[in-house]
Formats: sequence, C-alpha cells, structure tokens
Amino acid sequence: MKRPLFLLAGPIAGLLVRFLLAHHGPDAATMAGLVAWIAVWWISEAVPIAVTSLLPLVCFPLFGIAGLGDTAANYGKEIIFLFLGGFLLALGIERSGLHRRIALWTVLKLGGSPARLVLGIMVASALLSMWINSTATVLVMLPIALSLVDGLDEDHGRERLAVPLLLGVSYGASIGGMATPVGTPPNLVLLQLWEELFPGRPRIGFGQWMSFGIPFAIVFLGLSWWLLVRWLEPVKGIQLEGRDAVRERLRELGRPTRDERWSGIVFAITALLWVTGDGLSFGGLDLPGWRDVPMLAPVGDPAVAVAGAVLLFILPQAHGNGRLLEWDWAEKRLPWGVLLLIGAGMALAMGIARSGLDQVIGGAMQAFGNWPVPLMLLALVGVVCLLSELGSNTATASLVLPILARTAESWGSDPVLLLVPATLAASLGFMLPVASPMQTIVFATGRIPVRRMVRAGLWIDAAGAVVLVALYLLLGRLVFA
Repeated sequence: MKRPLFLLAGPIAGLLVRFLLAHHGPDAATMAGLVAWIAVWWISEAVPIAVTSLLPLVCFPLFGIAGLGDTAANYGKEIIFLFLGGFLLALGIERSGLHRRIALWTVLKLGGSPARLVLGIMVASALLSMWINSTATVLVMLPIALSLVDGLDEDHGRERLAVPLLLGVSYGASIGGMATPVGTPPNLVLLQLWEELFPGRPRIGFGQWMSFGIPFAIVFLGLSWWLLVRWLEPVKGIQLEGRDAVRERLRELGRPTRDERWSGIVFAITALLWVTGDGLSFGGLDLPGWRDVPMLAPVGDPAVAVAGAVLLFILPQAHGNGRLLEWDWAEKRLPWGVLLLIGAGMALAMGIARSGLDQVIGGAMQAFGNWPVPLMLLALVGVVCLLSELGSNTATASLVLPILARTAESWGSDPVLLLVPATLAASLGFMLPVASPMQTIVFATGRIPVRRMVRAGLWIDAAGAVVLVALYLLLGRLVFA
C-alpha cells in the first residue's frame, strides 16, 4: 500500500473499531478507536513515528479521555530523563572515540577463526549496545565488519563471510540491548509503566533487571552465534586473513587519550551507581543498595544519569577550549523522537485505564488465563515478536504493555509474569529489513540477500522466543519475585 492509503487507513480503522465496540460504552470505544488509529500509523509509518506520538495531546482532550495537562504530563516522566541522561553518556563515549577501541579490542581478542571472528563481532556489538543506542552501535561496528570482509579475496570466501558477519553486527546489537534497562527503549517503557500502574509494589531496579537480562543475553547470543555459523550461514573452510586489519586499526588509535579515560570513568561510575542503587533479593540472599541510606532514598536512576551527563559538559577536553561533550554536537544526535514515543506510550496507558478499556480487554482475554503458563507465554512472545517485525519495537511495547498489565490483573496473575517476557519479545525482530534500524542498516550494504536475512531471522526469532520463555520460567520468576 502507498503512504496516502495508510494515512486514511489510520482514522478509518479508528472509526471502525469505535463503531464495533460502541456497546462497551462511549469512552472505552473511543479509546479503542484511538489506539487502533495510532497503531496503524506507528506500524505503517504513514507519518513519522514521532509525529504520530503527538496525537494523544490533541485527541485525548478533544474526545474527553483526559485533559491536556494530564496528557502532557506523560511526556515528562522520570524514565524519559533516564533515557536522555543515558544517551548523553553514550554520546560522550562516542565523541571521545572510546567505543571504537572497545569494539576493536574485543574483535581482536575473540577473533582467529572465521567462527570466532563472527563471535567477536557479536560480542563487541552486544557489549556496546548494553549502554549505547543499538543503532549507533551498528553504525560503529559496520565499518569494522566491512573492513574484515574486504580484507579477503573471492578465493578465500569474501561473500560467504559477509552475510554471517554483517548479520552478527545486527544480532549482537539487538541482543545486547536487552541486557540492561537503558539498552533499548522498550525496557524503559516497562520500568516507567510499572511505577505508574503498580505504585504499591517494589520497582524494578537496574541490578534486578540485569540479574535476568545478562544471563538471557549470554545464552541467546551464544545460541544465535552457533546457529548462524554452524547451520544457517556455515563459515567452515573460509581462510581468514582479516585479523591483521583489526590489529592495524587498533595500533593506529595509539594509547587511550585523556578524553577516552575520563568519559570511560564517568560512564563506569554512573553504571555502578545504577546497578547498586536498589537492594537485590535473589534466592533468599538480600543485598542492600545505597538508596537504603535515608538521605539518598529520593535520588532515582534518572538523577544519576543526568548528573553523569552534566559532568561530561563540565569536564574539559584534553586539547582546545571545549568540553568532553558539547551541546551543539549532542543535540543533533539525540533521539528526540524516541522520547516522544515513550511519552505517547505512557499517555496510552493512562487513557486505557481512565476510559475503562482495560476492563473490556481483560474480559475479552479471560479465557487465555486458563492456558498452561509455558504455552501462554510462548504464544504471547510469538505475537509480540511478530508485531515487532512489522513496526518499531518501542511502538510495539508502548501499545502492548498497558493492555497486558490490565489483562494480568483480570486473570489474577502477577503482572510481571507477562510484562517482562513481552518487553524482551519486542526486541526479537530479526527477519525483515524493516524490523529495526539495525536490520535496515546492515541490509543497506547490499551484501545480504533478503531471502537469506528472512531465513536466518526466522530461526533466530524462534530460538529467542524459546530461550526467553524457558529461562524466564527457570530464572526470571526468582529474580522478579
């Protein structure tokens, strides 16, 4: 379909849903229509996703869902400043050049054979993506991967290595982002939504998330690598000569500069404060956090992120009169649209609750609550994964999580049982070039035939869904109990 048809499809879908659900009451039916309209525009990108994210500011007051002030408040939630501060910290590392050193060093240490080289690329991408925007990670890693491929001639398997190596960049960035709360926007959507909808329950902390996210990322990354190099895109028999290129590029960087050291120190301290802020309870072992000190209790993770970012704007560069991070440089690279998207997700959650649509959805899905838990989670993860293949993972999370939160309540089950797997499933889009910016960027190199991307991605999606459900049932319930 062409974009003008999608422009019309959004409001038409909204009117149709409003008509079909009119018997549930005007507020719930209207809210359902607005969700349908926004979903069509988000998935189709008939207009930019950030522009669609502004619709609640217009439609909620217009249709009596909520006032402008209440709606606008969702665009200034704490979690947005956590993302803002985290991204500024990542930009500080990028500006200093430390990210390239980390990536090259990891590839050099893990490389050797073709299979290990793909593993090195995937691990380097994952490590960067845990803290740096996944799209930026791919942009950093792609030239490194291409230089390794181009270092081979046709007789040594250049074309055979290109596909697994470039897919490894994308897969590593996507998987690494799942490991930490700031690794990918859907994780932040859940953290804010949790505080909004369940204020009486303990919040999900950095350390708690990483206690599950890191093991999951390690297992999933290892399985994805094995499937990629042993079965989907075998690399056996390729004669590797490209490792010297990595060593040479690392040598050209010289010793770490003062800017690299300072940006790394600021980031490391901030990450340490994130992880140790809240106490951890795991298997009966309780570890206190620094927020247990009464004076420090009000200091949230967003404040820590912003403090670290501000420090980068204060510390001077080693050469010249500039700072480690300059605003003119940073503002052009900040994902302002993602901030609006997260705010829109919060607004939708509020609208669904205020209109009574949550009760309608919960009643409609009541029967699924009787399914066996493993089967229910596998079906849920599969549906969310499919949605993420068709649209933005953040938009998918923003649409699905508020609905699932109310659905869990209607089932009488713990909301975290549905919300955490669904959040991670939103980052499982590996099949289509349009599934994520990471997939789009590596596909745009022209080195990956679309059939091979779809074939590999289908199996990686399936593997990710199975690993996610299995590990969550074994470990996640303990971590998030």
